[in-house]
Amino acid sequence: MKKALVVGAISPEKIATSIAHHQVKTNIGGHAIFLGQVRADEIEEKTVKAIDYTAYEEMAEKEFHEIREAAFEKYDLTCLHIYHSLGVVKAGEICLFVFTSSKHRAMAFDACRFITEEIKAKVPVFGKEIFEDDSHQWKKNS
Repeated sequence: MKKALVVGAISPEKIATSIAHHQVKTNIGGHAIFLGQVRADEIEEKTVKAIDYTAYEEMAEKEFHEIREAAFEKYDLTCLHIYHSLGVVKAGEICLFVFTSSKHRAMAFDACRFITEEIKAKVPVFGKEIFEDDSHQWKKNS
């Protein structure tokens, strides 16, 4: 089972390296990428400076695996990567990286959206918003 949870922000270098590794796969015609980024939301006159992500790791990894398997069954994918952050991720940094590849772009787009929505709906990852004054609250998903 491929591990999806990573400690800290997902670096631009990790994203670039993942893309670069696919250049040798000449049966791919399209890629789709979703990058989830921490926003500096203003809530009750306080600005979010980071989110501290926690998870029921074993259950979360199982859900990521099931979502991955469902995507491969539903879509004709060549490749699929999912990474989600654990720990503190600052505003502006990447916390979710979904990367799908297929022979045709439409399949990659559709699969990427499906996976992203399934993650938000099913994976037990929780975010605690940390404000500039160091107060915090549990994030409410929209």
